[in-house]
Amino acid sequence: MATSALIIPYHVAIVMDGNGRWASKRFLPRIAGHKQGVDSLIRCVKACLNRGVSVLSVFAFSSENWNRPPEEVSGLMDLLVIALAKQVANLNADGVRIHFVGNRLELSARVQAALVKAELETVANQRLTFNVCFNYGGRWDIAQAAQKLVSRGEAITELSLDGAMALAHVPDPDLLIRTGSELRISNFMLWQAAYSELHFSDKLWPEFDEAALDEAIAIFSTRERRFGKTSEQVNSHYVAAPVKKPA
Repeated sequence: MATSALIIPYHVAIVMDGNGRWASKRFLPRIAGHKQGVDSLIRCVKACLNRGVSVLSVFAFSSENWNRPPEEVSGLMDLLVIALAKQVANLNADGVRIHFVGNRLELSARVQAALVKAELETVANQRLTFNVCFNYGGRWDIAQAAQKLVSRGEAITELSLDGAMALAHVPDPDLLIRTGSELRISNFMLWQAAYSELHFSDKLWPEFDEAALDEAIAIFSTRERRFGKTSEQVNSHYVAAPVKKPA
């Protein structure tokens, strides 16, 4: 690996894959893997705080996950509510602002209430923006943005679509990580990841630790980000993506 200064990405996005396989390897029910995954997520949030990452976005439940066995879906919903009840106070104390991004209309009233409560409790925090993409899909995001513009009578352009996205409150991710050895982004942040640097880890999500995050950041630091320019046009090793203004 070429020697370079360590560059901390402003926005890290993660597809947290491998909870079920982690559990299966240990002859445990899949929900046990998801519970272990929550511990890994909290560890990752703290690692991002300690390393100066400003935005962390994670794929917690996709639009397609409704197709999983009903008992697993129900368990995931219960796990979300329980995890929020346990962790929001600590995240709030650490200066983490929680955003839930996705289609809430398909969620139960109980789950929706838990999401709103967590967001309200952390609304004043500024140290880390933590986007939990729940019942989210990249195609859904583009479609809902287009529908929003049509309802307003606004023209659909790249700029207007960008501002209508569910993640318009943060810049696009600099680094997108997927765990679990799969080499795809699975309908996650399709619009926003246009110029993200991709990193695929062989670790299952419950195994993803601080060292794995540091490895991803170190590899990110070696990448030349050009955003359509030539190497000769890039004056420094790192060129930040344009920062969006809050919607």
